[in-house]
Amino acid sequence: MTTHQQFSREAVLTAAEELVRTRGPQALTMRRLAAELGAAVTAIYWHVGNREALLDELVQRTVREMGQIRARGATPAARAESVALALRRKLRERPHLIALVHERGLTELMMLPAQRALVHEAHAAGLRGEAAAQAVRAVQFQVVGFVLVERNRERAPRQQPGEPDLWDVETAEQDPALAAALARTPDPERLFAASIRALVGSLWGAEAGG
Repeated sequence: MTTHQQFSREAVLTAAEELVRTRGPQALTMRRLAAELGAAVTAIYWHVGNREALLDELVQRTVREMGQIRARGATPAARAESVALALRRKLRERPHLIALVHERGLTELMMLPAQRALVHEAHAAGLRGEAAAQAVRAVQFQVVGFVLVERNRERAPRQQPGEPDLWDVETAEQDPALAAALARTPDPERLFAASIRALVGSLWGAEAGG
């Protein structure tokens, strides 16, 4: 059983967030949450209200957590790259919670801190106006689009034929190293790092990284 000291509103919210994060919103019931906490269902209602109020609070917590992005690096391009890497990581860590935010029409608010961080680095690189806006949005779209592709690949049924069956020296235009590389399962971490570095380096007018 959870002690009175441990059983607080924060404990309820943390347990609820973990349920949604790992199993999806459909897994969040007041009865299951009470069982997780070793508490009476009535105590859950007393701390957080009904299920909809609880979901609303989880959405607000997610928006706040997504705002905790700090740019790192020695140059504006490197710092912009770090923002993109952090944003992807945060989106990957909480897909069900992000979906809840989207359903409640708060996606733009959730993305605003990352956009502001990118705007700051765009200005530091000397970009202004339309050029700065394009740079910021291009990075944001790259991050979100990459995450969506990753999620779709993870949830897709096994492909027949798969990538190893489709690539050989002939289909790779007599490039054995290319054929071997394309036949391997892609490494999302390396692929994203390479793509965002190239994009930021081009838009910011300097090589990212470092």
